[in-house]
Amino acid sequence: MRFEHFAINVPDVRAASLWYVDHLDMRIVRSLEEPPYTKFLADETGRVIVELYSNTSVSAPDYATIPPLNFHIAFVADDARATQVRLEGAGASPVSEDTLGDGTVLVMMRDPWGVPIQFCQRTKPF
Repeated sequence: MRFEHFAINVPDVRAASLWYVDHLDMRIVRSLEEPPYTKFLADETGRVIVELYSNTSVSAPDYATIPPLNFHIAFVADDARATQVRLEGAGASPVSEDTLGDGTVLVMMRDPWGVPIQFCQRTKPF
């Protein structure tokens, strides 16, 4: 068995998907232009897929109230601190920054819709 995608119901999928494309180097690989406006976003490898959609038959979670340690989307960053500064300028908000004993830097933020996103600058990549 292999992983296909992770799905998130967001209040404004069209704006959120464009933000992820513009600021997180993701690309839309499949798109539905009528409700729920589903967008499948791939990372630069094309291996990891996140599905964003706006399904109004249920309420989108209030992501801003969900602790990032319960759920977050993590990205590899060459320079996690520089990524934080760049994304703050694009509407993301900082949550925390941790440096592990091996020098790994983990920066937790929230995208403009409150979804927790993490930037991992690991000394030993996976």
